Amino acid sequence: MTILKSREAILALAILALLAVIASRFPAFVAPANLARVLTDTSPLILLALGQMAVILTKCIDLSVAANLALCGMVAALMDGMGVPLAVILPAVIALGAVLGAVNGLLVWKLGIPSIVVTLGTMTIYRGTIFLLTDGAWINAHQLSDPFKALPRMVVLGLPVMAWIAVAAVSLVGLAVARLPLGRALYAVGGNPHAAGYAGISVGRTQFAAFVLAGALAGLTGYLWIARYAVAYVDIARGFELDVVAACVIGGIAIAGGAGTVAGAVMGALFLGIIKNALPVVGISPFWQMAISGSAILIAIAVNTLGRRDPGRIILKQAEART
Repeated sequence: MTILKSREAILALAILALLAVIASRFPAFVAPANLARVLTDTSPLILLALGQMAVILTKCIDLSVAANLALCGMVAALMDGMGVPLAVILPAVIALGAVLGAVNGLLVWKLGIPSIVVTLGTMTIYRGTIFLLTDGAWINAHQLSDPFKALPRMVVLGLPVMAWIAVAAVSLVGLAVARLPLGRALYAVGGNPHAAGYAGISVGRTQFAAFVLAGALAGLTGYLWIARYAVAYVDIARGFELDVVAACVIGGIAIAGGAGTVAGAVMGALFLGIIKNALPVVGISPFWQMAISGSAILIAIAVNTLGRRDPGRIILKQAEART
């Protein structure tokens, strides 16, 4: 069947099957109110997966997104403590996240350092900066203002604003990838950087733009995370970058670049989000989450590799076998 050749369709069926299995034992899990909570819980992962998707499409990877989130979230909390209004905090942390992403992009573009090395380094720097800003101290709920905490939790048409922000980001990034020259450049650079260069597309600038987008989304997510959970500390979202990469790879974003869709990244995030929300329900320890995410990455990469084997080489091998 043609539909089964679509990675997104297969993933959608897998999500429905997963929900059906969970519902067979715990029907309350698929109640609309609970599914809305699952979507809200998964919103940070969706936002970061959108940015990571853009980076991976260009043959790069950003392991600093969770540290970027944590630093921007801490800055947002500190600004709130100084009495800065939310209307200033929100654009400020988005801009800060974009700047942190730009640092990654410039190091990859101008110095030619592999992105995995760059972002491993900046991940540590960003975490260390949080410690320098706070001396390791926590910022708790009573130290945050009510307006700061209220925005992500505000319910509009049955969904919290946090979920609506994720929906809006998916729509905007989807339109940008489909309609803007940057979207075509992401695929061109990841698919064949040499051909992209001959076509007049700057590989470095495109990778830089992808890192800036990922950073801006991480900055936005930093505020949303701190405001929703009403706590900020150095280790916020530590290890979350693995989930972000897992969501992209599960969603069919080729780790080698040049292939993948916004829909795939979103469904990969939802698949992980459903699993993580279901683990406590079915009695599995949350400490298994990292192992599950890692296993999902390996399985998804194996499936992607098998699905993208060069048919020309297979035909050649068959011809050689006959001679």
